[in-house]
Amino acid sequence: MTKVPTSRLDKLLANMGYASRREIQFLAKAGRIRLDGAPMKGADERIALTPDLETRLVVDGEALDPLPGFALMLNKPLGVTCSRKEAGALVYDLLPSRWRRREPAISTVGRLDKETSGLLLLTDDGALLHRIIAPSRHVPKVYRAHLARPLSGDEGALFASGTLMLDGEDKPLAPAELEVAGEREARLTVHEGRYHQVRRMFAAAGNHVEALHREAVGGLALPPDLEPGAIRRLTAADLDAIFAAP
Repeated sequence: MTKVPTSRLDKLLANMGYASRREIQFLAKAGRIRLDGAPMKGADERIALTPDLETRLVVDGEALDPLPGFALMLNKPLGVTCSRKEAGALVYDLLPSRWRRREPAISTVGRLDKETSGLLLLTDDGALLHRIIAPSRHVPKVYRAHLARPLSGDEGALFASGTLMLDGEDKPLAPAELEVAGEREARLTVHEGRYHQVRRMFAAAGNHVEALHREAVGGLALPPDLEPGAIRRLTAADLDAIFAAP
């Protein structure tokens, strides 16, 4: 039988960004932390970290934030950087302020550049993050590119060849699949994550990407109702879908 992990209340809430452990002690004494409707007697109590704790534990009248070990999808808008330190608008600014103080920290699963929009995953689960980005997993990523010039018709064979070399690199790209969506529009599925890869691939084919949007990671597609800048927690089915793509 699997042993259920436990944590002191003050440590759990402090790591989830609610307040310092000392401040959480005051919240508990004031009756502002309730478990199953009853005030918790002290912040040093140990509680079982079961999934239903998110509905059973209430802090200042609000249900508990997601427990550690969760993942999110974000519809990343243009002009936002996947960084913690660069100037300007950052991806992490789109999260609730309390979530930005969590430990372990929530991190992006890979990156999208500032001028690329679309599906971006985030998680505080390091093992999950590395499982998704590991080269050995070959998790595909699907992008829709709008191009400066019409497609020539040769791009599909070039990208699928497995011989395309990007400028400044010494290893050819893995085969990628191109689907023509219009005279100057295409969907490209890549199986690795090199720096500015999609933009550099079209540059190598003599074209220029004017707009780039990521539609899917593995078998998980960006929902059409998720507005730019909005986040949604991933379900177990969502996580399975990431790795279900061929």
